[in-house]
Amino acid sequence: MRSTVVLLTVSSLAASALAATYPLKDSFVGKGFLSGFSHEAIADPTHGRVQYVDQATATAQNLTFASDTSFVMRADDTTVLAASDAGRKSVRIKSNAAYTTHVSVFDIRHMPQGCATWPAAWEVDEANWPAAGEIDILEGTNDIEPNQMTLHTSPNCVQPASGRTMTGSVVSTNCDTNVNGNQGCAVKAPTANSYGKSFNAAGGGYYAMERTNSFIKIWFWSRNDASVPADVKAAGSSVNTDSWGEPAALFVPDTCDIPSHFGAHNIIINLTLCGDWAGQAQFFNTLGGCPGDCVTYVNQNPSAFSDAYWDIAGIHVYA
Repeated sequence: MRSTVVLLTVSSLAASALAATYPLKDSFVGKGFLSGFSHEAIADPTHGRVQYVDQATATAQNLTFASDTSFVMRADDTTVLAASDAGRKSVRIKSNAAYTTHVSVFDIRHMPQGCATWPAAWEVDEANWPAAGEIDILEGTNDIEPNQMTLHTSPNCVQPASGRTMTGSVVSTNCDTNVNGNQGCAVKAPTANSYGKSFNAAGGGYYAMERTNSFIKIWFWSRNDASVPADVKAAGSSVNTDSWGEPAALFVPDTCDIPSHFGAHNIIINLTLCGDWAGQAQFFNTLGGCPGDCVTYVNQNPSAFSDAYWDIAGIHVYA
């Protein structure tokens, strides 16, 4: 019986290495973000010191800017806040379309950096969380490198602590939002330039996520990495993930049935400040080396957020 279980596990891990060719479904570049995504003027679910604004406010106050080739979204960097104010104005956008089996490719020139920042690019069904799962592709806090890639799910979804073919390192293995303070099952990227200041210093880079009923994979390539696949560097009519090499993170179905834990997802890109993760003392003071209390820092130091912006060259979805 034990040998049978081992064989099944090995078989499942091997099957998860398979990939496919996907045709282009949606492409968002520049002003295409204004029609393909919606600004979410909602209370921050992660309790950050932000006030998410609608599209009209964001464009009027230059918190959102779109040209033919670039989409920029950022936090306000001029206003000193009183304790009674709603929070520093920021932007959160969600794709109008939702996706199941697909590949999403993110071409990002710059991501928010600085103390108190908590930027994320992720996929989720907000109305059915956590039952429909969550895939965090690019996320971190307080300039703490490298990137962390995480699944959050309903119960009965865990990941192996070893044996996965990926370049990243395991942080945690239980994806269930009800345990470990909703840490999820996380994998850290192998290189510092996958996040924050080092990511930006290298001119940004490319993230790609492939989701099937058998596995979820996430790749990262720095901007000038010689190994960036041609179909990632220049969006075309299709992508072939067989040519992309070993992913930074691989999530397998051995002890997590993917179809029953993940539904149709929207793409979300946001920047919050402080909140449930970035504002915790162990992150803000000890690891991030940032001064004082997070909320006070955000209120009193607007110029500290001059680099707290996204500059996205494009997001391309293949399905």
